[in-house]
Amino acid sequence: MLTRPRPPERLLGQDGADTAIPFEPAPDLEAWARATFIDEDAVLLNEEHAHLREATLGFLWTSVSNARGGNSVVGQAEIPSIQGGKWARARFFQQVEGWFGIVPDFLITLDAGFADQADDATFCSLVEHELYHCAQAKDRWGAPRFSKATGLPIFTMRGHDVEEFVGIVARYGVGAAAGQTAALVEAAGRAPIVCSADIAGVCGTCNRRG
Repeated sequence: MLTRPRPPERLLGQDGADTAIPFEPAPDLEAWARATFIDEDAVLLNEEHAHLREATLGFLWTSVSNARGGNSVVGQAEIPSIQGGKWARARFFQQVEGWFGIVPDFLITLDAGFADQADDATFCSLVEHELYHCAQAKDRWGAPRFSKATGLPIFTMRGHDVEEFVGIVARYGVGAAAGQTAALVEAAGRAPIVCSADIAGVCGTCNRRG
């Protein structure tokens, strides 16, 4: 296991939320994520992230607390964009370019306090969860889409594989459930490929989609 990056000290503790600069770019976290999950020789290679070898990724630490439905939001992935007028968009992209030198294909923000306290398995699970949201678009037949102009993947955001209510599964069984529920149940019945993890938080990406 590669030594995982840690958030800067100034974003941690009681004073972290009050810092004048509560967001900080994390290029070392991007390098770690690629070397751990994405690159062909990654330590914990996951081929489902192979399309991200062609993507630009921007990682941010934040000390700004976030919550939804009484649960903490500890991670969020997004394609950088903002609604609003021309000036609002210009300000947003100026800030993003100031952080990364470019506007990345995907922007991933992690809660610094949670990440600092999480064990290795939970931290890996959190980062991979957000990477799973960073997807390659598919055509109507399910084939990966590529730009005709550049030949590079066309990127999009991916929702969760399973979209079903616990009550439906309890009442009618896995076979009647929507989406990939059956696949999730089958995977849950097997030993984990990497190791166990526990994330007590909400996915900010999914909140944005809701």
